[in-house]
Amino acid sequence: MTTLSVSFFKKHIHRFLRKERVIFLITTTSASIATIFAFLTVLFFLHQALLLQTRLSIHVQKQLHLAQEQLTSLQQGNQYKRNQDLQKTIQQIEDTYGKTSSVYESLIELKLQTTDTKDLDARFAAILFLLSKRNYSSASADITSLTSDINQQTQQLAAKSAPAVNTNAAPANTIPPTSGYSQQTVTTDTGTFVISLIAADLHSTRVLVDTASTGDCSNNCPVLPLATYAQRSSAYAAINGTFFCPAEYPSCTGKIGSFDTLLMNKNKVYFNSANNIYSTVPLVYFTGSTMGVRTASSQWGRDTSVDSVIAMQPLLILSNQIVYGSSNDTKFTNKGTRDFIANKGNTVYIGVIYNANMTDSAHVLHTMGMDNGLNLDEGGSSALWLNGQYIVGPGRNIPNAILFVRK
Repeated sequence: MTTLSVSFFKKHIHRFLRKERVIFLITTTSASIATIFAFLTVLFFLHQALLLQTRLSIHVQKQLHLAQEQLTSLQQGNQYKRNQDLQKTIQQIEDTYGKTSSVYESLIELKLQTTDTKDLDARFAAILFLLSKRNYSSASADITSLTSDINQQTQQLAAKSAPAVNTNAAPANTIPPTSGYSQQTVTTDTGTFVISLIAADLHSTRVLVDTASTGDCSNNCPVLPLATYAQRSSAYAAINGTFFCPAEYPSCTGKIGSFDTLLMNKNKVYFNSANNIYSTVPLVYFTGSTMGVRTASSQWGRDTSVDSVIAMQPLLILSNQIVYGSSNDTKFTNKGTRDFIANKGNTVYIGVIYNANMTDSAHVLHTMGMDNGLNLDEGGSSALWLNGQYIVGPGRNIPNAILFVRK
């Protein structure tokens, strides 16, 4: 009860008492003294209750005021400030570590293409020195600069490594082959690109997925060269499969060699089922003479009657339309080799697009009239195998691969 309400009740009690005193004088001869005494007793206890309520209200208000003063004092105290500063420092360390890990992984990918990285190596070492001195601001600025230079050099190497445009080896042609191997130049609204691709008729070819491990693996998982996968399954063509965690990546500590997307291998074993129940990662599957698509892994059960299932991202083409939008990830926006699996009717294609980013890759497949197209791992993992030899690669050892096997 508030102070205002207590005052209000006091006022009316006093009025009531004055009124009752007049009545008492008039009716003394007829009123029961016992009744009057009881009435006054009730009024007395009511008055005492109101006084107690007032004291409690004042006490509570004082306690609340004291608690507020203590909170303000704590917030303004040295310990509170130290905790706030510590939290900011921890966040700064986490952010800088993430950037350092990312730039190191980009440097590793660059080293797979060239040995001329001495200057970049020295700059990275200088960043590590700044971090050891807890100079996070300077380290972060240097990381940004180093990342930009690594990306620029990576794109320059990608352009140099691409087969020459408009040569006999890569004639201009936007129509994909109906069978066998082709290297051709495709002009799209985002540029001109060279593509190496292998076509197979699904009436005579089974598309299988092979894995280095026999079941789910979360760390120190086995990896194999693409050639090994092809040879042990008597495949005439093969390409690398899903994204995974290479041993040389700092961010892969504790999950080396693992991949986390849904997959069914040639032995009808499903991988990563538990963490793909609600997954939005798209997948393709092969059965009979058909390549099917699901835009999210969560839409797929655990059917073992099909030949193979592999989930990857992003989905580039769906029903002959570009469905890939954009990304802020430099691994998608930088130029480089882009690996894919696609189909046009009952013909399935595996291949590599050179000196392209993810948007370019989608436009190349669309220009060639593909019905559906899914991105595969790229960069240092890129490898394409045909009839006993590498067309691209060999690339790093990988945990899974896509194979063309004759029926």
